[in-house]
Amino acid sequence: MAIPDEDVARVRAATDIVALIGEHSALKRQGRRFVGLCPFHNEKTPSFSVNAELGLYYCFGCQESGDAITFVRSLEHLDFAEAVRRLADRAGITVRDDVRETQRRRRLAPLLEVMERAVDWYHEVLLSSPEGGPARDYLRSRGYDGEVVRKFRLGWAPDGFDSLARHLSVPSEVLSESGLGFVNSRGRQQDAFRARVMFPIFDASGKAIAFGGRILPPAPASAGASSSGEARGPKYKNSPEGSLYSKRRVLYGLNWAKQEVISTGEVVVCEGYTDVIGFHIAGVPRAVATCGTALGEEHFRLLRNFAKRIVLAYDADSAGQAAVGRVYEWERQHQVDVFVARLPAASDPAELASSDPDALRSAVGEAVPFLRFWVERILQGVDMTSAEGRAKGAERAVAAVAEHPNPLVRDQYLMWVADRCRIDPALLRGSEARPSGGGSAAAPDRAGHSDAVVLGRRTPPEASRVSLLPSPSLEALSLVMHRRDDVGARLSPVLFLEQRERRAFEALQSHSDLHAAIADSDDDVAELLTRLAVEEPVADFEGVLVQLVREATRRALASLQAQARQLVGDGPELATLAAQVAEVRRDLDLLEVPSSAVSAADRLLAWLAGREVDMP
Repeated sequence: MAIPDEDVARVRAATDIVALIGEHSALKRQGRRFVGLCPFHNEKTPSFSVNAELGLYYCFGCQESGDAITFVRSLEHLDFAEAVRRLADRAGITVRDDVRETQRRRRLAPLLEVMERAVDWYHEVLLSSPEGGPARDYLRSRGYDGEVVRKFRLGWAPDGFDSLARHLSVPSEVLSESGLGFVNSRGRQQDAFRARVMFPIFDASGKAIAFGGRILPPAPASAGASSSGEARGPKYKNSPEGSLYSKRRVLYGLNWAKQEVISTGEVVVCEGYTDVIGFHIAGVPRAVATCGTALGEEHFRLLRNFAKRIVLAYDADSAGQAAVGRVYEWERQHQVDVFVARLPAASDPAELASSDPDALRSAVGEAVPFLRFWVERILQGVDMTSAEGRAKGAERAVAAVAEHPNPLVRDQYLMWVADRCRIDPALLRGSEARPSGGGSAAAPDRAGHSDAVVLGRRTPPEASRVSLLPSPSLEALSLVMHRRDDVGARLSPVLFLEQRERRAFEALQSHSDLHAAIADSDDDVAELLTRLAVEEPVADFEGVLVQLVREATRRALASLQAQARQLVGDGPELATLAAQVAEVRRDLDLLEVPSSAVSAADRLLAWLAGREVDMP
């Protein structure tokens, strides 16, 4: 981590979470909690709860939760270190970077500076240099006016072998590590990009980190002729990966699109720089693009921080559509809704933005859920004129439908497939089964290949405004949070019969700090602990203890009696079990006597703990 743990703890402790959240939502005290309208979703009835003492919040409507750092990250879309620094400045605290982070920042500073200088120089060459004339003509032919060129800071790399290097005049290691050039075999600095339209690539905060360069199409009068070996290279050339740039972690255009994405809750993902610009020209400024790589895990981790609805707008050819088949796992894992914009055949967003912008906007507005697109694509790939073809299509479609986690959605799609394939829905329902071993159906592309989809995300908890309490086990967890010194030592994991609650108790036992317990827990347990933190325990501890012991003892007693029934005869082992059963029953009865309940509960708890230790 870039900032030492002790500094993070100081910032968290110094931040008044009620005052922080109160800047975005009016909070009203209710007992030991503060409640108000959730700043993360629209609602009319308050479901957002804050525990000022523990520094945590939870929304019972949308399940957003966390501490002050999480709140700033979610609201302002910052990374962890940026959020900590933002809160540190607010509290007047100086935080330290660790040695590695300080060294990294010092190493990147000259690279970021030279990249910004390169963006400015390429841009100026395009705007005003005679060398940029052919590039200006080309961009005008694509419908890019001066406003578009300036917004996206497009540029032109001259054909000279060291034009940029001479302008920058930086050490060779800076030129090479930035990806802007290299040292050739003669020991001279040489430009990496020559005779190309330059698309600067920025990170989400707007820092220039890389380039994509496109060759100009040959002029009709001199088709095939070029004085530049560069012009005979690939259509697009991208900066190499390095200290600044990792294409699997970057989305082109996010720096321009993020405000629109945040305000609409939707992001459009396409394949190229010109696609993004086309969407902006067509009035859809929430488009981003992958940088020469397939949409992947790192991209989804980035996207989910900005929007929950992701619309894929790939070229309407087989390669573009094949890329879509890989996203189903991430739709489930990252709890986002993935839609697909069905573009007209033989078109891409950049072309459509110029020829028919209304159609492009409609494709986004009428995007279909990923599963709908997937099933339609499966059925398009089979012969629907024959009974055998329809049966094969139905079989593949059912396998795809079976992957959806919602049984109601699955049933709707099964009826739709049955109608398309002219098959009795009852037959399809009977054949529906999830692939064994956690496998997944795969949607075939037009070449007969498939994109495997891996299962793995838990179904998110249903939205609820109802308090978790007063379940005895949850009351107990809440009491441990609020009265750890008084009650923590009197409880045992054996009392928590539900696995998530037991893991939550063990997390509280093993961490003296609640924030550390949450950070070290899996998502299920972290969500439970955060939600409980904003609840107020209302039950008496002794009463909760008695209830927990009663339920755990009844279950253990049933197991003990089953064990006794398996013994034959009147041997000493049976006699010992019988005596134990009788003693446990006596203490169970004493739980109902107020004057004896607590002492009986303590004896039964000791017996339960010992019994669990003895179990294999």
